[in-house]
Amino acid sequence: MSAAEGGGMSVDPNRPSAARIYDHFLGGTHNFAVDREVAERAFALVPDLPQVARDNRAFLRRAVRFAASRGVRQFIDIGSGIPTQGNVHEAALAADPGARVVYVDVDPTAVIHSRQILGDDPRTVVLQADLHQADSILGDPSVRALVDFGQPVCLLLVAMLHFIPDSPDLHAALRRFRDAFAPGSLLAVSHGSAGPRTERLDELADLYVRTGTPLVLRDREAILDLFDGWEVLDPGLVHLPLWRPDPGDPPVGDPGTYAAVAAVGVRP
Repeated sequence: MSAAEGGGMSVDPNRPSAARIYDHFLGGTHNFAVDREVAERAFALVPDLPQVARDNRAFLRRAVRFAASRGVRQFIDIGSGIPTQGNVHEAALAADPGARVVYVDVDPTAVIHSRQILGDDPRTVVLQADLHQADSILGDPSVRALVDFGQPVCLLLVAMLHFIPDSPDLHAALRRFRDAFAPGSLLAVSHGSAGPRTERLDELADLYVRTGTPLVLRDREAILDLFDGWEVLDPGLVHLPLWRPDPGDPPVGDPGTYAAVAAVGVRP
């Protein structure tokens, strides 16, 4: 476990947090009234957002199991939010009790609650950091002690890149992670997409901007650009429920209505 609980971090209950809003969509309790207010306004614009959040969590679990099936036992989850039921460590440890997980989030609420939930589990580390701080994350002593970068790693960027505007720094950070990982490493991404509901999602983006969090709904080409240097695996970039669904998953009536897509790439 890295650092003491809290670590001097402060939480402003009057400022909405994307991590806590997402927690509310998932039915969690680690959120404040201001987060629930924004979540309800977002829900009014896009009523299936809670379902999209649950589908993102289901994709995360499938991606972890897929990585484990390829022999990957090390996971770095950036923008991890609050690791409530069904998160990375549960899926990874179910596949292999020796799996190791690094959770990273910039939100102090997510970090504090993560440390409280995970306790002193030696197979997990929780960091407060931003995706752009690739060198800081990769060089953190607790990460270096947990992760063997000579072996494949699964980098999970689930429902978080749509909160980061395009910039040279973003692409430099993604390259830094890619270059630090061994061949056979995986990159799992889910990302918001406009689909056929451009007007409502534009309103949703404006709502998030007013809370201090940008929402960037990239098109397919721009999302695939985030996989520069990775080989995207079958079935490619598809709507969330179509990425390697589990046997017995209910059929999807119109996947094109989903406001999110997903893909997994491998480092050659």
